[in-house]
Amino acid sequence: MHPKVLLDACAELVRLTLTFEHPADAVVSRFFRDNRGLGPRERATLAETVYTVLRKKLLFDHMAPSGSGPKERRLAILGFHGPRDFLKAALTEQEKNWLDQCDAVTVDDLMERHRHNLPEWLVKPLKDQLGAGFWPLVGSLAQSAPLDLRVNALKDKRADVQKELAKAGIKAQPTPYSPWGLRIDDKPALTKLDAFTRGAIEVQDEGSQLLALLLDAKRGEMVVDFCAGAGGKTLAIGASMRNTGRLYAFDVSGHRLDALKPRLARSGLSNVHPAAIAHERDERVKRLAGKIDRVLVDAPCSGLGTLRRNPDLKWRQTPKAVEELTAKQTSILASAARLLKPGGRLVYATCSILPEENEAIAEAFSAAHRDFELLDAGELLAQLKVEGAQGLCSGGASGSGYLRLWPHLHQTDGFFAAVWTRKR
Repeated sequence: MHPKVLLDACAELVRLTLTFEHPADAVVSRFFRDNRGLGPRERATLAETVYTVLRKKLLFDHMAPSGSGPKERRLAILGFHGPRDFLKAALTEQEKNWLDQCDAVTVDDLMERHRHNLPEWLVKPLKDQLGAGFWPLVGSLAQSAPLDLRVNALKDKRADVQKELAKAGIKAQPTPYSPWGLRIDDKPALTKLDAFTRGAIEVQDEGSQLLALLLDAKRGEMVVDFCAGAGGKTLAIGASMRNTGRLYAFDVSGHRLDALKPRLARSGLSNVHPAAIAHERDERVKRLAGKIDRVLVDAPCSGLGTLRRNPDLKWRQTPKAVEELTAKQTSILASAARLLKPGGRLVYATCSILPEENEAIAEAFSAAHRDFELLDAGELLAQLKVEGAQGLCSGGASGSGYLRLWPHLHQTDGFFAAVWTRKR
């Protein structure tokens, strides 16, 4: 594609994304469907340009006014993913001079807000938690995330799948914590691989895999994935149960559960029972009260732990939205807890990095539910032979550890999990 045509397409996609009416990944996918003639390289350039603009929006908004032409074009130039000589073939002399001046700006020349590129309401809670770790986190959030795969333990062994991928020219390394994970730095077309079509692999961040591991569902148990969504963790849990027992996948979105169906068919699992519920107090839920061995509540959250993959979230979320989410999280957790039988295990998790969605929810639940005992997540993971398990956790108010994953420390998305058992 000619550089000018590609830059124009980038500018249009930037314009569509920055309305923030829909998630960025949905906007990009729709653009690709509407422009089916785009090749793999063009798609990569378009997507990465948009995500670079979203990651560095405050800096680029600061630089853009000194340029010329429509703002979305200036932003696309600043964020363009590709060789500079290719890009400059699409620029006027005035634009080339402006871009050279922007490229000459060093980090030391920038104000703090143009270095971290985060909304101010998000900066303080992150600095309060991380201290000197704030800037390493900023650095990790400015990078795209690697591609993590989960090997379906019901069908294959990780080492065998790693060799199979190598034969297909895909270099994959075992993830350091999850026993099921493989990590790929590139973004290969996985759907064409036999390993994918036969259900040997699923795309799933290592942190998400650890949540399923932490639930530690056993053969023959009754288990509920309370907010199953498209079912990534459901499939991991079902495989760890060795396709025995009964695993309910609940979600309020029937549309999201529909996305589970083809994945479920590939997985070879027959113990999974998807069910759309109206709300957390649905009759289907009430009928199972006191009967369930293990419950995972991967609660609806801000998603701010996934900013490497979804940088638009920092501009689409607000403090008010987070406040509304915490009320929902509290209600969902309380309802899900009623499902547990004595001795059962409850895991509450989010992909958020905000304490009000994490520790605050867990501590409030512990205070209000004296029949639940908080467990040490680090000890549980160590028992499951996860290397460096204690380094994945932070202390709770009672001294027990919460799972607390950070992109800059663990190379996963940001995740939180608290684990309880219902007293006998």
